[in-house]
Amino acid sequence: HYQAEPVKGSHDSFSFYIDEASPVGPEQPETVQNFVSVFGTVAKKLMRKWLATQTMNFTSQLGAGIRYFDLRISTKPRDPDNELYFAHGLFSAKVNEGLEEINAFLTDHPKEVVFLDFNHFYGMQKYHHENLVQMLKDTFGIKMCPAIFAHEVSLQYLWEKEYQVLVFYHSPVALEVPFLWPGQMMPAPWANTTDPEKLIQFLQASITERRKKGSFFISQVVLTPKASTVVKGVASGLRETITERALPAMMQWVRTQKPGESGINIITADFVELGDFISTVIKLNYALDEGEVDTT
Repeated sequence: HYQAEPVKGSHDSFSFYIDEASPVGPEQPETVQNFVSVFGTVAKKLMRKWLATQTMNFTSQLGAGIRYFDLRISTKPRDPDNELYFAHGLFSAKVNEGLEEINAFLTDHPKEVVFLDFNHFYGMQKYHHENLVQMLKDTFGIKMCPAIFAHEVSLQYLWEKEYQVLVFYHSPVALEVPFLWPGQMMPAPWANTTDPEKLIQFLQASITERRKKGSFFISQVVLTPKASTVVKGVASGLRETITERALPAMMQWVRTQKPGESGINIITADFVELGDFISTVIKLNYALDEGEVDTT
C-alpha cells in the first residue's frame, strides 16, 4: 500500500524554472520587496541562488525516480492573461506547461504514479482555482484517482483502474471536486532549522508520533536558511552553504528508516540528485518486498 511504501519527493519541485526577469512573488515580505526594488537584477540573482532548491526539470526528476512534487501556485501582478505560475520567491514556469511535461511522462510510462501536492496558493481568487481545476481535468483526465481512504490505495488498485495521478489540494475547493484529495491527507511537518541535528531530532519525533490514521505523511529532509546564513553565504547559495555540507548526516538518517504503517512514507529533499538520495529511498521499499516490516 502507498501508505506504507517510501516515495521519493522533491521540495519546491518547480524551482529549477525560476526566472530572474520576473517580478518578486506576492508571498515575499516587504523587506524583500524593498531589497529588490533598490538592488534590482543583482538582488534577484542572489534570490535565485537561495530559492532554487532543484537543478533538474520535471522530466529529469521523473526519469531519476521522483514521484512526489511539492507545488506552490501564484498569479502574477498585472498579468492581462491571468496565467497561473509556479512560484517560490520569484516566478517560474507556467503551470499548464509543467503539468503537460508530467503528463507526457505518464503517457509514456503507464504503470508509473505521481503525487501532486498543491500546498500554497498566492493571489488566487475563486475563478483562478476554477481555472486550475479545469486545467487538471484537461491535462490528466481519467488518469486522476478520486479521493478515497488512503489505506485502499495500492499500486495494484491504481494499475487496475489505470489511475496515475493523486492530486492533493490545500484549499476548501478540494471538498467540491471528487478528484482532489484534501490537503490534510498529506501532512508535511516543517522543522524550520539550519541545524542538521535539530532537523533529525524533529524528523524522528514526527515519525514516532506518526501520522493520523488514514493519511499519507511527508518527512521533509530540508534545512531552511536564516537571513544571517544567506549573508554569510552570499556568493555561494543554498546548495553549497547548507545542503551539501549537511548531506552525510541527513542521508545517514534516511538509511536507518523503516517503511511501513508506523514508519517512513514520503521523503522530500532539496537538490534530489545529490549523493544517493533517490537510490537510498528506493532501497527502503525492498524491506517491504522481503516482508521485514510490520505493516499493521
